[in-house]
Amino acid sequence: MKLLLFDQNISPRLVERLADIYPGSAHVFTLGMGDALDIEIWQYAHDHDYMIVTKDADFSELGVVRGFPPKIVWIRRGNCSTHEIETILRDGFDSIET
Repeated sequence: MKLLLFDQNISPRLVERLADIYPGSAHVFTLGMGDALDIEIWQYAHDHDYMIVTKDADFSELGVVRGFPPKIVWIRRGNCSTHEIETILRDGFDSIET
């Protein structure tokens, strides 16, 4: 089971809304990392076996420079609703899991 760590630019409500298929996931705000730098979030995800869910291209660049894990789920949409992101993560479950 993949644990997701939601970045600041993703709604914290998704943790609860996706708990049925991504149990144990977290949001940076609930971990006290709301003001953390990207590298700190990347390191936390690395150390605790999370995949980062973000709309921020910087994490993709960190992955290139520092390698994997953690893997990055980069939501490449402009302004979109929490429901749309939930749908993307539900529809992409099999790909994310592998």
